[in-house]
Amino acid sequence: MPEKSGLFTPIRLGSLYLSNRIIMSPMTRLRATTDCVPTPLMVEYYTQRASAGLIITEGTHPSPMGRGYTTCPGLHNEDQVEGWRKVTDAVHAAGGRIFVQLMHAGRVSHSSLLPNNALPIAPSAIPVVSEEIHIWNGKVPFETPRALELAEIPKIVEEYRTAAELSIKAGFDGVELHAATGYLPNQFQVSGSNQRTDAYGGTLENRTRFTLEVVNALCSVRGAEQIGVKIAPGFTVNDTFDDHPAETYTYVAKALSPLGLAYLHVGYDRGYARGTAPKFNPIDLIRSVYQGTLLAVGGFDRQQADEAITTGRADAIVFGRSFISNPDLVERLKLNAPLTEGDVRGFYGGDEHGYTDYQTLSPFH
Repeated sequence: MPEKSGLFTPIRLGSLYLSNRIIMSPMTRLRATTDCVPTPLMVEYYTQRASAGLIITEGTHPSPMGRGYTTCPGLHNEDQVEGWRKVTDAVHAAGGRIFVQLMHAGRVSHSSLLPNNALPIAPSAIPVVSEEIHIWNGKVPFETPRALELAEIPKIVEEYRTAAELSIKAGFDGVELHAATGYLPNQFQVSGSNQRTDAYGGTLENRTRFTLEVVNALCSVRGAEQIGVKIAPGFTVNDTFDDHPAETYTYVAKALSPLGLAYLHVGYDRGYARGTAPKFNPIDLIRSVYQGTLLAVGGFDRQQADEAITTGRADAIVFGRSFISNPDLVERLKLNAPLTEGDVRGFYGGDEHGYTDYQTLSPFH
């Protein structure tokens, strides 16, 4: 007998069939090596959560210059491919599906994290000023990034393409482009961090150009049906400010809509700085203009998630922090069981504590 709940009905996501519509959000956890190689602890972490309809990995940089954190994973050399292959093999053996999220940090980085202590790169030489960045010895202010030369931009697009090729070797089912929350594609999209006057700045078409070029590069390797994109209309973290956000993000969504992507990942949750929540609902804004599969994130509980699916606001729901402290979140939601509260002290970096040691309703096999 089929489940009545929208969350537990299967869904086709591009070339994949998912057993449920509960998606594990990409979440920075900082358990890779200092060389950004996935570790055995990461294998355990992702395998514990393989009952999700789809896992989207934490942000993974496609090149050394794309790095934004200390012990975050990368996908640009063979050691990293081998580390990720152990993750994907284990997730698949447990019956799961997994996409890698490619995240180029752009200006949301620091010279101490980059090759030869180079300055971070960005569309324009505008720093993040409202926040600080964690580096090896603590928090420091963001540096003023170096504005990319026009001739450099195609090389970065190629780095994404190469990472997509490596994602196949690493065993991933697909790739999500992180084009949200102030990382490089988003830096091009919004007027607050893009003051270019060439083909990548000024008009909406120009500011969206980089995102579309990267998406097309990823699709050229894996096909559109294995590519997802994340956007976050209205988010202001990392100084992601835009003069006309509703107009900007509807333009981006409309440009992505005809490409036949696996999905567009949209929403909001704890993403507003300086009390600047948008005057629109990001999910409803994008649902009205995007014709493909929509993944929604926004602090949903089970009832809200079911309603979003059954009313057509979204096709699947992305859960974030609840997956950190509930590796068996799918089972708990199905049973309406209580959820374990996460320990913030273990969210970023460290060992197994607050990472792989959360209790489940039934023991792992």
